[in-house]
Amino acid sequence: MVDLRSFVFLDSLQPQHAAFLGTVAKGFLPVRGQASLFIEIAPGIEINRLTDIAVKATSVKPGMQIVERLYGLLELHHDEQAEVRRAGEAILKEIGAEESSRIKPEILSSTVIRHLDDRQTQLINRVRHGHMIVAGQTLYTLEVQPAANAALAANEAEKAARIKVLEIVSFGSLGRVYLAGEDRDIDVAVPAAERALSGLAGRAGK
Repeated sequence: MVDLRSFVFLDSLQPQHAAFLGTVAKGFLPVRGQASLFIEIAPGIEINRLTDIAVKATSVKPGMQIVERLYGLLELHHDEQAEVRRAGEAILKEIGAEESSRIKPEILSSTVIRHLDDRQTQLINRVRHGHMIVAGQTLYTLEVQPAANAALAANEAEKAARIKVLEIVSFGSLGRVYLAGEDRDIDVAVPAAERALSGLAGRAGK
């Protein structure tokens, strides 16, 4: 039996988010403006079967198919939102679930660190896949479960403010987002990310 942990639909991949996926995804790379769907399940290896269902039923392209220790993640994208939604519906039908069967996101940490020291920026820049952060900028970090919801938080933050996407971890036990920018932009991005997560319906986590 497949446990649906995350079902995250993005109506339009923002430019930085799409470019970021190009640095971490190993499948067909998305571009800005495309619709995207992140699905996270357990057991993880079953994601192979769900990828098969989606690509045979529709013309979506898989950007990421990840099987890690506990969970599996699939990212799909297409120019047309309807095609992505059809792929999601095919997967839900296959596992006998509804979109609301997912786990409601839980924010574990949401932190703003202002006027970052240059010694800390060096540590962050060594592990990021996106933009670099420079001394004096403000850093925002978010930790959420299930992990795939990090993609929604980052995408909505980018829609709302002129921030820099440093890192998005959308698979594994916990999702993480690192954003940088000026104080005024981070102050707009944070509530946008948190509203997006709190607005998703779902069941209690376990």
